[in-house]
Amino acid sequence: MNAGVTDYDVLRVFCGPRGGYGNELGVVRNGSVVPEPDERQALAAKLGFSETVFVDDPERGVIDIYTPTLRLPFAGHPCVGTAWLLDVPELVTPAGVVGTRLDGEFSWIEARPEWAPPRTLRQYGTAAEVDALEVPPPGEWIYAWAWEDEAAGRVRARAFPGRGDGIDEDEATGAAALLLTDRLGRALNIVQGTGSQILTAPQPEGWVEVGGRVVLER
Repeated sequence: MNAGVTDYDVLRVFCGPRGGYGNELGVVRNGSVVPEPDERQALAAKLGFSETVFVDDPERGVIDIYTPTLRLPFAGHPCVGTAWLLDVPELVTPAGVVGTRLDGEFSWIEARPEWAPPRTLRQYGTAAEVDALEVPPPGEWIYAWAWEDEAAGRVRARAFPGRGDGIDEDEATGAAALLLTDRLGRALNIVQGTGSQILTAPQPEGWVEVGGRVVLER
């Protein structure tokens, strides 16, 4: 696609089993065409995705991540999507080096909970309560979740960024899933938004894997 003179890909990350749903992600493969942080921020705001990634070195996996209003040192769904697109063994983010792997239909990343931005993890009694929630007013970033089947590790979740930047609800968020996995200390199968799927698993020494399906939208 083209935004002015800037080419970018659009992916959907954390798609459902049939390839639907997922959270859209913009990826500028040639980050050198938008070199300055303020230019990148302006383009991310113009594109309007929950995150846009600028690839600064496709072979080494060096990336830079922006929401419409701020730069992020790490974010989950941008890393999962970009790992799939570039097919590299790792991604280099300002937060640290993110391990990546492709396993069948799933793209996986391995990251640390302390890299994730602060999130309010708010548990509800039932999945139906989560489904019924209305978008809260801007303020804190809320990850609303409930067990669908606790024994099986199945979770229902919705994400409300609360930034007031036009993204009232994130369809799928890897960083929040990473934090929830770290808190609960177990592998999770999360259905978020209208039908996105996120898989997670704790790893040794405090790492967490987050995985999902990725589709090239355009």
